[in-house]
Amino acid sequence: MQKIHTNTAPAAVGPYSQAIVSGGLVFTSGQIAIDPATNTVQAADIAGQTEQVMKNLGAVLEAAGSSFEKAVKTTCFLADMGDFGAFSEIYGRYFTSLPARSCVAVKTLPKNVLVEVEVIAEV
Repeated sequence: MQKIHTNTAPAAVGPYSQAIVSGGLVFTSGQIAIDPATNTVQAADIAGQTEQVMKNLGAVLEAAGSSFEKAVKTTCFLADMGDFGAFSEIYGRYFTSLPARSCVAVKTLPKNVLVEVEVIAEV
């Protein structure tokens, strides 16, 4: 088991790793719209936050020796299911290999962001 850390994605906001590599797979922690350069939430809209989440996921996947193309499963959390269409449009530009996906609405996300995404991918 290998813990993954990169300074090009936000540091964990709790006692966990950005990702773990085990058994040929990388398991990312959920990424939210925090800019690692400023450590602040970026954008107030779903489009801007989703773009930042994808940048963060890309950085963590790269640090683990993986990529969006190697994703096999994602779990997506939205604060408002009304954002599903706008979120999916941006998500689809990154996850072109069409991994399996779950997308659920939740009451609240860390730092009151609008979206969080976690990934399981091959390394």
